[in-house]
Amino acid sequence: MEGTNPVNKKLAAALSGGAVLVAALSGCSSNSAPKGPDPKLVSWAKSVCDAVPAQDAKIKAANAAISTTAADTAKPETLQKTDSKAFQDMADGYKAIATAVNAAGAPPGVSGGAKRLGDVVKSFNSLSTSYADLKKQVDDLDTKDQAKFASGLHDVATQMTELEKKHQSGTESLKALQQGEVQDAIAQQPSCKKVASSTSSSPSAASTAG
Repeated sequence: MEGTNPVNKKLAAALSGGAVLVAALSGCSSNSAPKGPDPKLVSWAKSVCDAVPAQDAKIKAANAAISTTAADTAKPETLQKTDSKAFQDMADGYKAIATAVNAAGAPPGVSGGAKRLGDVVKSFNSLSTSYADLKKQVDDLDTKDQAKFASGLHDVATQMTELEKKHQSGTESLKALQQGEVQDAIAQQPSCKKVASSTSSSPSAASTAG
């Protein structure tokens, strides 16, 4: 299927920031005070971090699926089915994290915590909506007309590249939420450490999450 796979490779490359954003939620350990973070913050961090691994895995699997079809000679129908499911999984993953963060509420005792939390929820919900929209576009592509299909997939890939701004905004909102004891509390959570360690091999992930 010459003409479609190169476009799907472009789409796969554009997806590379997805797992990085989730990894940013894990944070990096800062210099904790001897007494450690407030127990209430630790409890808050646990409720957030426990929701991360499953969604992180879902988003990574979506990235991997698109990368796999980009590397083989998949037919348009296969590309459409794979990309559609991947976008749905990413939409669901980001939505679930936004829901978990929102349910946890503002981190206790943090100045401006409510606004910071609101920014995170807004960013993840926006990403979820964007991926849901991309799924619909992929579903509407005409797999019987290769030229139209390749053109439509190219448009989707271009929009994926433009989504990098939203990924950056989401990363910045997560960094803003993880200040002081919040970062220390998150760094204590095994579930967030798991996400951090699983992405540490990626240079871009390391620079974002650290």
